[in-house]
Amino acid sequence: MHGLAVVLLLVACLLLRLWGIKQGLPYSYNSDEATHFVPRAIGFFGHDLNPHYFLNPPGYSYLLYIVFELWFGSVDTVRHLYTTDPTAVFVVARVVAAILGTAGVLLLYLAGRRLFDRQVGLLAAAILAFAFLPVFYSHLALNDVPALAPVALSLYGIAGVLRRGRTRDYALSGLGIGLAAATKYTGGVMLLCLVFAALCDGVEDSLARAARRLAVAAAVGVAAFVLGNPYALLDPPTFFSGVRQQASLSAGPDPVKLGTRAGSGLGYYLWTFTWGLGWGPSLAAVGGGLLLVLRRRIGLVLVTVPALVFFLIYMGGQPRFFGRWLMPIFPLVALLAGYATIELIRWLRRARRFPGLLVAGLATALLLGQSAVADIHVDTVLSRPDTRNLARVWMAAHVPAGSKVVIEPLVPDNWAQDVGRWLDATPTGERWWRWPTWLTTLDQFGHQLPQGQHRFVLVDQYERNLYPALLDRYISDGYCWVMLGSLQAGRAFAQPREVPQAIAYYALLADRARLVYHVSPFARGAHPIPFSFDWSIDYYPRQYRLPGPELSVYHLSGGKCG
Repeated sequence: MHGLAVVLLLVACLLLRLWGIKQGLPYSYNSDEATHFVPRAIGFFGHDLNPHYFLNPPGYSYLLYIVFELWFGSVDTVRHLYTTDPTAVFVVARVVAAILGTAGVLLLYLAGRRLFDRQVGLLAAAILAFAFLPVFYSHLALNDVPALAPVALSLYGIAGVLRRGRTRDYALSGLGIGLAAATKYTGGVMLLCLVFAALCDGVEDSLARAARRLAVAAAVGVAAFVLGNPYALLDPPTFFSGVRQQASLSAGPDPVKLGTRAGSGLGYYLWTFTWGLGWGPSLAAVGGGLLLVLRRRIGLVLVTVPALVFFLIYMGGQPRFFGRWLMPIFPLVALLAGYATIELIRWLRRARRFPGLLVAGLATALLLGQSAVADIHVDTVLSRPDTRNLARVWMAAHVPAGSKVVIEPLVPDNWAQDVGRWLDATPTGERWWRWPTWLTTLDQFGHQLPQGQHRFVLVDQYERNLYPALLDRYISDGYCWVMLGSLQAGRAFAQPREVPQAIAYYALLADRARLVYHVSPFARGAHPIPFSFDWSIDYYPRQYRLPGPELSVYHLSGGKCG
């Protein structure tokens, strides 16, 4: 029965991750997915395996490169499909993420069985299988979910170190840590768990012997990291430059992104636990940690709690924070929650106050119910058309090819193209001429640059470079159609005092233009969700009916737009 339960859990886990896997395609609306992993994997087919990019480690991109080679059969096929049918390529990449997420659940079960017992392992695996954030991000070709598999593998090895102290377990844990860090840098936090497990092993056996075995783990870990990120060794200047750039993006130079929720990162992450993992598992994990301390199970405390505390303090101290950055420690939290719940069930059964089956069912519902409801909701949403796809269908039908349009930076560049089809309406083969929202005539202080000069604008800085006079420039140049959306405008309205010129721009647009199309992702009569870097893109709130932002298309009047 226990084996059957594990199999059923894994099947349910994979199905939740595959339901809605095609969301948004053929356009990838997540900027990280569109630019960081699949394109890098495609680039490797040019026979240069150096990613020349280390903001994110390339382990997942290398894996996709191998999978694409095996699945599609030839370089020409992969390149042709990426250009003419990107859906086929992105679906394969997303399925790889979903499978690795499911593998992480299985490995966490094995780790929990080693650290505690089968019941704890199964419940911890169920918590990770149904947790909202891992389920949602399994639908995207990003490295967050794939990193959970080697993280759980390292925990399996660490459990062996704590229980048996064998060299093979040290090596296995080092392998998991190296692969985790080569997939997502923060996955290396598991090294702290290994160090404490080795310390416990040394106290019980021999510190010198444990140190030698830890050196073996370190060697295997470094080898695994280099295997997944070989140009860290072959091109160290570019590698270290990328790592420094990633650190600077988290901490500055302009750390507070427009639209960022007020408060500390630590508070944000504690709040994220309540929905990204669920109230039940989050509270149970606190109880699990306290119970281990009270029972003086020092080894288990050291293997689980310090890494959690360190990760939260370090990540919470960064000025920028996003829910998915919390996922590397979800396996640890799930283990503590599973332990606390199983011990509570056993205590109630021994007390014979409640039927054992009733207690187990109620505890499981409390742990998994919130996440299961959220998973079904988001998968239902993801299986429906994205608002950006609906808006494009409308624009293709109502905005003539060759028209000049202003599209806020909330869609990828190929959104203006008919995928797999070259149009003669523009020299670039796009359906419409696009206003260059990636350029501005303002300097960083909001002053006009000299005539003919421009400055490049990052997506996060777009709202800071809007001003009412832009509308006159649109009209004079014949850019009569303007599409805006809540993923950009929402940032300005979330912090209007930061960007008063942008607020004035939107007010004047509404006054001088005619609204010709509008689509909302929210159910009829539902209150819209204020802009959030998490809930605006992961659709957790129940108000969502469709994926995507709220979109409006305006037609300007006067001048060339008469």
